[in-house]
Amino acid sequence: MKILPSRMKANQSTGRKPLYRRLWFWAGLGVVGGGIAGLIYGVNLIDRTLPDQAELNAVLREQTLTIKAADGTILQQQGEATREQLKLEQIPDNLKKAFIASEDRRFKEHNGVDAQGIVRASLNNLRSQGVVEGGSTITQQLARILFLKQEQTIWRKLKEVRLAQKMEHELTKDQILERYLNLVYLGSGAYGVADAAWVYFSKSPDQLSLAEMATIAGLAPAPSLYAPDKNPTAAIRRRDLVLLRMQEDKVITPEQRQAALQEPLTLKSSLPKRVQVESPYFTSYIQKELPKYVSADVLKSGGLVVETTLNPTWQKVGEEAVAKTLRNQGRWENFKQAAMVAIDPRNGEIKAMVGGKDFGKNQFNRVTQAQRQPGSTFKGFVYATAIASGKSPYDSYEDAPFVVDGYEPKNYSENFHGSMNMRDALTRSVNIIAVKVLIDVGFTPTIKLAHDMGIKSELKPTYSLALGSNEVNLLELTSAYGSFATLGLHTEPHGITRILNRQGKVIWSANFKPKRALDADSAAIMTWMLRNVVEEGTGAAAQLDNRPVAGKTGTSDAARDLWFIGYIPQMVTGVWLGNDDNRPTDGSSGSAAYTWHEFMEKAAEGMSVEKFPKRPKLEGRKGTIKPQSIKPKQVLNRSIDSNDDSEGEGSKNSNSEESGSSTRRRSRRSYSQEEQQSSDSTPRRRRRDRTEESSSSKSSEESSTSRRRSRTVESDSSSPTPGRNRRESSPANSSGSSGSSSPQPSWRDRLRPHQ
Repeated sequence: MKILPSRMKANQSTGRKPLYRRLWFWAGLGVVGGGIAGLIYGVNLIDRTLPDQAELNAVLREQTLTIKAADGTILQQQGEATREQLKLEQIPDNLKKAFIASEDRRFKEHNGVDAQGIVRASLNNLRSQGVVEGGSTITQQLARILFLKQEQTIWRKLKEVRLAQKMEHELTKDQILERYLNLVYLGSGAYGVADAAWVYFSKSPDQLSLAEMATIAGLAPAPSLYAPDKNPTAAIRRRDLVLLRMQEDKVITPEQRQAALQEPLTLKSSLPKRVQVESPYFTSYIQKELPKYVSADVLKSGGLVVETTLNPTWQKVGEEAVAKTLRNQGRWENFKQAAMVAIDPRNGEIKAMVGGKDFGKNQFNRVTQAQRQPGSTFKGFVYATAIASGKSPYDSYEDAPFVVDGYEPKNYSENFHGSMNMRDALTRSVNIIAVKVLIDVGFTPTIKLAHDMGIKSELKPTYSLALGSNEVNLLELTSAYGSFATLGLHTEPHGITRILNRQGKVIWSANFKPKRALDADSAAIMTWMLRNVVEEGTGAAAQLDNRPVAGKTGTSDAARDLWFIGYIPQMVTGVWLGNDDNRPTDGSSGSAAYTWHEFMEKAAEGMSVEKFPKRPKLEGRKGTIKPQSIKPKQVLNRSIDSNDDSEGEGSKNSNSEESGSSTRRRSRRSYSQEEQQSSDSTPRRRRRDRTEESSSSKSSEESSTSRRRSRTVESDSSSPTPGRNRRESSPANSSGSSGSSSPQPSWRDRLRPHQ
């Protein structure tokens, strides 16, 4: 108690002020406090510019897009993407240690930033009078890869340091190392160790030698400087340094290092796998679909993984089937393009898509972009409307000369069969009866049902609607036929199952619900009718040996479009053949049906054989669709004369899908009231609608059920047309005799290569 007064007296005697009253004390305290406050403010300012905590789990670079097939294989990558993401345990231990020795020797000890490593690197660089070692840790490099630009600024370095500290807090060392080894750029377009192993040595990482691992690890600081394919001398020098560090860190023995030093640098270069694109028509379709499911901002930022529905095995089979058809039938029948799509009708998933012959030469996708006339495939919706309105497939109509409001539909062969029920008319694809059925049920119910079943294109209420005059695309037509396979339920066709962001979180998932388009009984009856088309009619080439098939052929005017849409319970597949410039072909829809068969025969291997539902009872059925019969202003019905009778001696062959272009050009045309109504100043144009009539005798159909012999299966048993082109002529039929005991293949069938 006596000391304090004495000190105060001493201070007073010497004139010294107490410490807390001195100016420099408070000035210094203010500087320190201001520095601390400034540091806190600076850290907060940096933190505000950094990604939030959730984004620190990112596993992909920005501006990347990866599209995967249903089995997880990569179909396409865009941007700075890694083709093969490896788990840490899949990466060889020596390769991991080579990178640690090269880039961050205290990786296991530091907390994101290694002050000791920075000092060591600075001293080594001064000693060498150059940059031989960097001070950035692996964590800092990962932060820069994922979140920062490459500009050399203090601000970027400060953000990098802060990000590294945050990442060390959020992720384990193994997670950081795994991400780094999968994302680091290693030159020549290689991102990650798996890409680098392939690009430089055409190997997988587990096949690399110790020397090759050290060579790849040595690339990280400056890939362009140490690339072994561009500067092998520098690459070897860098490799040897990595091996030395591995020995110093006791990762390898002196003997292992010496053996690796003696190994020559042997390169076997390959293009990066990430530049490869599988199923390009499908992946281009997927990219166009993405804006439907994620916002423009999400797409712009990138880093997305898109999981799709594509079955790579079926895709390959589809591509082979299309290529074979173009190589063989395409040459003979004068068509240059083809398209195919396969859909699981139960969930709407697209399993295969072949958009054309060669994506490299023409990126136009004929599955989704080509609008073509479906021809007689549209009759399926006309007859489905009739069945759903309560009609029986055994209700009969007269196949005879017919003009309605100036529009005169013609059967392709210009033959007439008299009274015929709807089932047989669909089997033989008789045009006149299809138009009469449309008149009975009406435009509006038919168009609505087609739209409900999956047709998205505009359908106009004209009489030629029954014959497929309104253009559609292959995807919607195939999807709509899938509604028959599912007893009237339609699910939106789609190719994407999930979309994942950079953190691997699902941001969109497919949830397409089936909707009732047609009542189940009507769908089952239609399947029963469409099975008959394949078993006894125009679609015979599509038959499969061990399972039931239903479907419908179609051919537009002058055989410009050749179609077959067919299904089994588990899959619906559509095929289109033709020319982009709309030139006529010399082919038939039988070629489309055969292409369908070539694909489905292999795609269905290993798939369980499911039966179609039995045909429901026809008696006492009540309609689920109310018909809205059309009331024409003028109808002209003419009787069948002797020259028109298909059973007559001089009748023409009704080979609807197989008849040649010369017959098509010589055939009579009819007035189209729809065309007249479209422009008052345009005179009536005469036109002729095609037909797809099959045999008028079941026995003649059964004699040609063999697929290999029934490439021209859509004819009836009448004598040949005198004007048939040379494609149909053969020794067996040129004489006009129809009494041969067994059908003979045409000269074209005999010369056609079978591969």
